[in-house]
Amino acid sequence: MVLEKSLKKSLRLALIASEHTVSEYSISLEHLLVGLAEDSIPVALVCPPGCNMDYMFTGAAEIIQYPVFDLPLTEHLNRRLLIERLAKFKPTVLHCLCESMALLTRRLTRRLNLPYVLTVNSLAEELVQFSVSPRRCAKIITPTTSIASDIAEAYPRFSDRIEQISVGTFVLEGNGCFSDSSRCATIVMTQSLDDVDSIENLFSAIRHLMIDEYEFMMIVTGNGRGEGQLRKLLAALDLLQTVTIVPRLKPLRSLLAVGDIFVQPTPEYTFNPLLLEAMSVGSAVAACKGGVDDLIIDGQTAVVFNPDDELSIVGTLQHLLNKRDFARKVAKTAQQYLKENHTVSRMISATLQTYGRAQLWLKE
Repeated sequence: MVLEKSLKKSLRLALIASEHTVSEYSISLEHLLVGLAEDSIPVALVCPPGCNMDYMFTGAAEIIQYPVFDLPLTEHLNRRLLIERLAKFKPTVLHCLCESMALLTRRLTRRLNLPYVLTVNSLAEELVQFSVSPRRCAKIITPTTSIASDIAEAYPRFSDRIEQISVGTFVLEGNGCFSDSSRCATIVMTQSLDDVDSIENLFSAIRHLMIDEYEFMMIVTGNGRGEGQLRKLLAALDLLQTVTIVPRLKPLRSLLAVGDIFVQPTPEYTFNPLLLEAMSVGSAVAACKGGVDDLIIDGQTAVVFNPDDELSIVGTLQHLLNKRDFARKVAKTAQQYLKENHTVSRMISATLQTYGRAQLWLKE
């Protein structure tokens, strides 16, 4: 215990984040920053200049923008400026929050002679570049058991460094699913719109429900090169009055909280933090198995459909819309599951222990 307190007191942390991390994992990043602030741990957050931090609590964290110059042939200059800023901050551990920043983090720790921790949020097949220093990477953190197992199998030489730490969230008291009988039922989907073909079955199912005179509205939040194609599909299916496409609004939990039903229409091969948050605010989840599906327990935390079978999707949504007590039970069970397995306090505690052990890495 004395050793742990001593390590925590000496800890100075630099977080290395991509724009994707700040955007997609903003809620869990904010929880981490709050936890570190409560323990009075000095933090520097390295992130691209274009990151929107307006809705995120950063506390006393020092924000270091990288790259400073977004111009050709300035990579070495940008890295040198970053090393100078970090040297002044004097971190004892670096935490790379995104696989895409792994190579940069590896180079920084070599120049600064520091250990680091790497977070991997994706299955091995999604890792375009997996760069790990055998000498300086103390731990590889994964948010789920499925990712931990997959990375261990794909990279057995690092299997002893993998540590699964569940992403924490705050569960809303009460159950928002169909809590107001006077309000129109609402279905929410958060999805990249790059591959509209993969979600066409879902909207055909929505069209089927409309023909059967179900009353509901659907909100789709996301962006991507296929947004125009999706609007054409909605027009062809006569769904423009039923389905509304909105940008990724902040704070995201406020948007998720309006949904009675949350739909994940395709398998996710990267941990989906919005699925976690949808469960936390009390939405009933309809999803498909496959990929990173640790949170999806059929009949308990979610109801499962076959994404390639339109009738399967129709039947699942009909069941939730018709059996609202059942939908509320699924949502409540998911909330209880999160209370037992995905608390913020447990996430912060486990992460701090990992930082403490990482500080000793180069000394062992």
